Amino acid sequence: MTTPVVSIAYHSGYGHTAVLAEAVRAGAAQAGAEVKLINVAEITDEEWAVLDGSDAIVFGSPTYMGTASGPFHVFAEASSKRWFGQDWKDKLAAGFTNSGSKSGDKLHTLQFFQILAAQHGMHWINLGLHPGWNNSEGSEHDLNRLGVFAGAAAQTNVDQGPDAVHKADIATAEHLGRRVAEAARAFVTGRTSVAA
Repeated sequence: MTTPVVSIAYHSGYGHTAVLAEAVRAGAAQAGAEVKLINVAEITDEEWAVLDGSDAIVFGSPTYMGTASGPFHVFAEASSKRWFGQDWKDKLAAGFTNSGSKSGDKLHTLQFFQILAAQHGMHWINLGLHPGWNNSEGSEHDLNRLGVFAGAAAQTNVDQGPDAVHKADIATAEHLGRRVAEAARAFVTGRTSVAA
């Protein structure tokens, strides 16, 4: 069986997004992927090479002022070296984010990730979950409690640390990791079959 390589390219300002990155990693690993965590604020040449060799890249950042963080934007701009050669073309992509507000314009951050992936010629993997907590029988403990489709979204109170990241948001991020790993396995297996 083919083992896909899933890399998580993320930035975390105060640790909340790092909790989500670890959850995505755990979900992808549970689904049988080889997973690499890469903090883009400290990315090395070796880690750029890891991204180049990955089957899927999951982008993660807190949402600051309605978009991804400054360090993530620096990483995105630096990825233009890969764009020139279309080095990431046909890789899979997905994303996750956290903000202090229930909305916080997290969708804009996920759309920024989607456009970045599209510019690289990557294929976007959405969350694949119905929204939770949107009827009288639902609760804040539902998966996808914030009702986002484009990726995994989390909300953490601004006066609380990383240990306060909501358990349902962590579980939603794990779901995203599993989904990406399963899609990557199918994609890699298909490529191998076509090549044979």
